Amino acid sequence: MIRSDGNGRPSLLAWDDLNEIVAAHRLQPPRMRLSRAGEAVPAAAYSILRTNRRGTSWYQPQPVEFHARLAEGASLVIDAIDQIHPPVREAATGLERFFRTPVQVNAYASWTAEEGFGTHWDDHDVVVLQLEGSKRWKIYGATRQAPAWRDVEAPAAPTGDPISDVVLTPGDVLYLPRGWWHAVSADQGTASLHLTFGLATQTGAEFLGWLCDDLRASVNVRADVPRFGTPEERTDYLAAVRKDVLATLDDPAVLDRWERSLDATHPGRPRLSLPHLTAVPAEPGITVRATAPRARIDQGDQGVTFAGAGNEWTFALPVAPVLRLLAGGTPATLANLAAESGLTLVEVAEVVSALFAGQAVAVVGNAS
Repeated sequence: MIRSDGNGRPSLLAWDDLNEIVAAHRLQPPRMRLSRAGEAVPAAAYSILRTNRRGTSWYQPQPVEFHARLAEGASLVIDAIDQIHPPVREAATGLERFFRTPVQVNAYASWTAEEGFGTHWDDHDVVVLQLEGSKRWKIYGATRQAPAWRDVEAPAAPTGDPISDVVLTPGDVLYLPRGWWHAVSADQGTASLHLTFGLATQTGAEFLGWLCDDLRASVNVRADVPRFGTPEERTDYLAAVRKDVLATLDDPAVLDRWERSLDATHPGRPRLSLPHLTAVPAEPGITVRATAPRARIDQGDQGVTFAGAGNEWTFALPVAPVLRLLAGGTPATLANLAAESGLTLVEVAEVVSALFAGQAVAVVGNAS
């Protein structure tokens, strides 16, 4: 559910939400942190180390000190807020389904003109959504083509003036490609809150990593490297491996196979289904939802395959409408799935229970 911010605009995250999240969760550094001038503020500067009688320790934020550090110029960061705040999780899931790549959302709050992180770049694409107040973005562009998190060379720091200097206000969206240097500050005199949706990039390095695993089907790739062989043996070995690699790359469907593997093997967003433990009962009001936003459906003449959360199932063709409704991401009751597919309630429950056992579907409600 997405609430209104009081001015008719939808709000994924409001100040009250942020206050509740900090109070209700033990978010330890670096999951939650304060940053100033590109450096993490020591947790002891705004928290007290608590230890219970079982010996468990955690940093408990102290409001007065927490507020003071923010007023001095620090910025508040909560990583992966999509994992703990349902409205943000819904937005992240939608983007993941659209872009077909993992998405992580971080929350940032700032109060001063000080740049909490300095001028920096990210190793993934970023979609910024301004929620509250204003934020100035100075954008410098890239200094290295396609920089990566594991790279042979670090990008050089930018020089000169930014290529763009923009102020985001509530509802504004900004896209930053990976590698683009930027500096951010709340210099408009208002408290600022924004979300960054980090889109994992899929580079040639990731593709080649998958290709290495895929080539394990070849005995030449699985065989020992002739490290102590004769020059002729080493030459023959390289020729055999080269032949296998080139044959795979010559397959016009190889990128399709890789992309399908990315979607089908990703764990998605697992969710418990309590009180249901082993199966989904055949009750019309049971509401279920797919937990794998990038699940793949392949339909042939003899059946339909659903692949997601690291598993794959093949069903009879009449099950296809059920699978397509689930893959769309909208919660659905068993009664609705039965009505849309023409299957009986018991048949739908059997299909859903199979996906439930493979963590690709979760029970999210039970309308009486």
